Amino acid sequence: MKAAVDFGGNAPGGGVAASGLAGNPGIRSASEIFAVLAVAVVIIGGAEVLLRLFEVPDFVMPTPSAIVTALFRSMPEIAPHLGYTLVELVVGYAIGASIGMILAAVITQFPFVEKIITPYILLLVTTPMLALVPLLILNFGFGYTPRIIAVALASGPMVMINSATGFRRVDRAKIALAQVYGATTLQIFMRIRVPMAMPMIIVGLMMGAIFSVITAIGAEMSGGGFGLGSRLTTFSSTLRTADFFAVILILAVMGILIYAFFSWLGRRLAGWES
Repeated sequence: MKAAVDFGGNAPGGGVAASGLAGNPGIRSASEIFAVLAVAVVIIGGAEVLLRLFEVPDFVMPTPSAIVTALFRSMPEIAPHLGYTLVELVVGYAIGASIGMILAAVITQFPFVEKIITPYILLLVTTPMLALVPLLILNFGFGYTPRIIAVALASGPMVMINSATGFRRVDRAKIALAQVYGATTLQIFMRIRVPMAMPMIIVGLMMGAIFSVITAIGAEMSGGGFGLGSRLTTFSSTLRTADFFAVILILAVMGILIYAFFSWLGRRLAGWES
């Protein structure tokens, strides 16, 4: 993950890794799909059999079938909180990613700005965001605001660092040639730097999205009230273990969808770099 912390230079090794991740071909062939499904069936089926065989109480560890049943049974209760969490994620991530992209572009064009803001970015990256949640709640209350701020603070640096690294992964000869033909700084940035940085940008966006989910759930568990994180706290404290794992299942699906979306986006935009 060198590219995730080094944005002071070209880092060609990090660029190759980023390109591979952003352009991950994913699961395509029928044999690969079958293999993945077969492993899932073995794990889920094995868990079902073992839990029933040893008669493990549901409040300790529910069977997979009990979790699925709880998911459908409790969906009317869970659905509104899923909506609250999605609002926090979408708004906070949009703010954080936008600011991260803008700052990445600025520090690429104006190196002195990087020297000013780098200590603060590193401070955000190295500080556990959940540690700031109580302070945010103290200042902004128990509503959406502290959670959105926490999500933005968690996602922004990830997007900025990777995007800035990508913007510097540029063929100097192409820039020199563009300058010879009279290209402006903006044209060079949009037509050369951005396309060549696309794999790293996608990696940053994906990492920002993943950190957003983790931060949002943690903030909800700390702040209570509403959101999937608050449901985790409630279900855990009331020994509704099957419902607890039903929420975990929803979060796992969200994570898979995030990865699948950015893998698809990486394939669609892979041609930009070349």
